[in-house]
Amino acid sequence: MANAVTKAKETAVSTDLMDDIFGMAGEGASFDASEMQIPFVRIAQSLSPQIKKSKPEYIEGLAAGDAFNNVTGQMWAADKGFVAIPCYQTTKYLEFVPRESGGGFRGELNPNDPMIQRATRNGGKEILPNGNELVKSDQHFCLIVDDEGMTQPVVIDMKSTQLKVSRRWKTQIQMQKMKHPTTGQIITPPVFATLWHFTTTEETNDKGDFSNWSVQRVGTVEDRNLLLEAKAFRDGIVRGEVKAQAESMAQDSSGGRDRDDSIPF
Repeated sequence: MANAVTKAKETAVSTDLMDDIFGMAGEGASFDASEMQIPFVRIAQSLSPQIKKSKPEYIEGLAAGDAFNNVTGQMWAADKGFVAIPCYQTTKYLEFVPRESGGGFRGELNPNDPMIQRATRNGGKEILPNGNELVKSDQHFCLIVDDEGMTQPVVIDMKSTQLKVSRRWKTQIQMQKMKHPTTGQIITPPVFATLWHFTTTEETNDKGDFSNWSVQRVGTVEDRNLLLEAKAFRDGIVRGEVKAQAESMAQDSSGGRDRDDSIPF
């Protein structure tokens, strides 16, 4: 009902008022990048609090396998998904205290930290020399593009069983080729010049059932303004103006717990 009312009100807005709004575009809506939180998009698993009505993180209508935005609560059905432009990728090494020792996010390790190389595997986990757990996370900064061409910046972080999807996706990105229609020159297009469709699929391993990402190429970005927006987003990340929040790195689809134990390794 609320959506219907909103749509009705938007339809009734006069052309003059719309001209005024567009003439004041962006006024008062610009904030320092350090004050903004780039949302994370994650997959709801069977134990995620976002699908439990008794939990404060509950998102109405969300089901296991659906993707959701951890800031806005927006969701995408598992089989429909969303289209996104990849703009930048970085790998984070996160340190956690084991749950049996009290749990807790200890912070991010420098990729050159010698402790990373000294980590040993224990079952499905990587254990640091100090006994804490090491979690590798591929973070993909993307622009989600909706059916009307509107965009939203997000981080899609892939860890544990999702790392295989990340590796496959990065390989696909690097293998792309594009031929110039006039000169015949063949290049690898910039990462932000391509569109990809994200859905989720069910998987099973010896730890149980879970949902994982499925990423398929859609095509090349055809709107120049969209291409420039994606490049500007990438440039902001490279300059260090846009960052993922540390607290969001520590919170995944388990909704604020230190680790997402609902995703089998």
